[in-house]
Amino acid sequence: MRYLVLYRSTASEEGGTPDPQHMADMGRYVEESLKNGSLLSTEPLGIRALGGRVRLENGQYTVSEEDGRMSGFAFLNADSKAQVIEYCKEFLGIAGDGETEIRQIMDFGPVPAT
Repeated sequence: MRYLVLYRSTASEEGGTPDPQHMADMGRYVEESLKNGSLLSTEPLGIRALGGRVRLENGQYTVSEEDGRMSGFAFLNADSKAQVIEYCKEFLGIAGDGETEIRQIMDFGPVPAT
């Protein structure tokens, strides 16, 4: 099964210079996870001032600035939600204070050709 994991940092500052040791630890963890097949892809996200939300409600569009701190995402391959939870605990142990949101990616099979 594939999962999308969204990471939100709860650090007080956004966009500061990362600690070199922290980045090295995270790099090793990502590399190991890619090699063992549990991590399919991951990327950090830009600061929230560069993002936003577009909403459609009752035929009207509204655009607003991002109101939350989304720091990154990962696509995971796992046998169960419990396995993803363990991955998130390991990740947070390296990343530091924050939270993850887990969403299973639904697989409806191949899309028929039109």
